[in-house]
Amino acid sequence: MSLSITEDCIYCDICRPACPNNAISAGDEYYIIDPNLCTECVGHYDEPQCQQVCPADCIPLLPEFAESKEQLWDKFMRLTG
Repeated sequence: MSLSITEDCIYCDICRPACPNNAISAGDEYYIIDPNLCTECVGHYDEPQCQQVCPADCIPLLPEFAESKEQLWDKFMRLTG
C-alpha cells in the first residue's frame, strides 16, 4: 500500500466512509490508513476513493511503498475471501 495521509489532513472525515475496506481511521491529529487493509481500492474501484474525495489533497502515493496490482488484488481477495 503506497497511500498515506499527511499532516495537511483537515480531519474532515470524508475519506473514512469512502474507503471500501475500512482501512482509514481517526488518528490523534489526522486520519491514518492501515496498510494491512488498504488495497488502493483495487477490486472495488479504478482509483483510490480517498484521494478522489479528499478536499485537502493530502493523500499522496508513496512510490517507495508501492505494491503491484497483483499484490493489491491478492490482498483484496484475502480481505473479501
